[in-house]
Amino acid sequence: SRSAVLKYMLLVSHSDILFCTVKHSMTVFFTASSGVPNFPEVVAVMLNDDVEVGYCDSKLKTAIPKQDWMETLRDEDPKYWKLYTGECTVHQQLFKEEFHAVKKRLNQTGAVHIYQRLTCCEWDDETDKVSGFNLYGYDGEDFLTFNMETQTWIGPKPQAVIIKHLWNNDSARNIFFTNYINQVCVYRLKTNLKYGMSFLLRTELPSVSLLQKTPSSSVSCHATGFYPHRAMMFWRRNGEEIHEGVNHGEILPNHDGTFQMSVDLDLSTVTPEEFGNYDCVFQLSGVKKDIITKLDKAMIRTNWGEPEAGVPAGPAKLKTEVKVRRGLAMPEGLSSNKGWHAPWFCVLAACPTASEP
Repeated sequence: SRSAVLKYMLLVSHSDILFCTVKHSMTVFFTASSGVPNFPEVVAVMLNDDVEVGYCDSKLKTAIPKQDWMETLRDEDPKYWKLYTGECTVHQQLFKEEFHAVKKRLNQTGAVHIYQRLTCCEWDDETDKVSGFNLYGYDGEDFLTFNMETQTWIGPKPQAVIIKHLWNNDSARNIFFTNYINQVCVYRLKTNLKYGMSFLLRTELPSVSLLQKTPSSSVSCHATGFYPHRAMMFWRRNGEEIHEGVNHGEILPNHDGTFQMSVDLDLSTVTPEEFGNYDCVFQLSGVKKDIITKLDKAMIRTNWGEPEAGVPAGPAKLKTEVKVRRGLAMPEGLSSNKGWHAPWFCVLAACPTASEP
């Protein structure tokens, strides 16, 4: 059913969103579906530094710019945009044919199925080093991964074995993906960056709130509106980071291109007298100051009952202080990939509203 497809696409977890963590990146995300009425058979989304910049689908005749500076690129370099549109159209057709071939090989030609490809190139503008990856997903799970160094495909699922052998024997296919990542993808990335550098290199600090659903539930330290996505948030007690009783939420995209995240603190063992010993720390890559929010009962925003005396009924003005720190060491590489729920496809490409059958 349609809702079954959307469950694959709308269930987003932290591990599902693949972020390229080097200086600059371009990601192309294709999603093909079968058995879904009134929906494009193939959708493609292009991202620069994890920001959606272009979109096309099997119902459109041209690619659509998703940022003002991409519209400028389209208008000032129509030849480039024509090539991009042509590439998008050709890749859609090839991807659709590949999808049908895979279903046939797996003897799954009927019902609803989802087929996805995520291709990313990464470029360090200081060292000029280029790297990348190519991943496939099928019906919400990892399917095949291309190892550029060994020029081989890796498939963790038994159903992927037959496809893996076919692709490993297809040297032309492997050469194509290697050249695409090392040359075409990087060329597009650098061209787009010329127009979007000021936007992509900006820094936006978040608003931070303390939230609590019920009097007995955990307190959530919630940050929203920050950019870039490379951020960390944690709870401290007496100036030391704590892990027990702490639950880290996922980093999720907002519709305006910024991000949000939260981290919960279990208060079951914390007495009111100890609240002053706790604070929430938000750190943003490239910013040398922490945003520190004290755990203050008067500043916790709730959604039950009437506000207590002295507690603002609207958004609370937090007791937030900023302290200088030494810097944020962000891990290199990519976040783990444990599932395919197409977060960018749905959040950025305007998924239809799910409805129960």
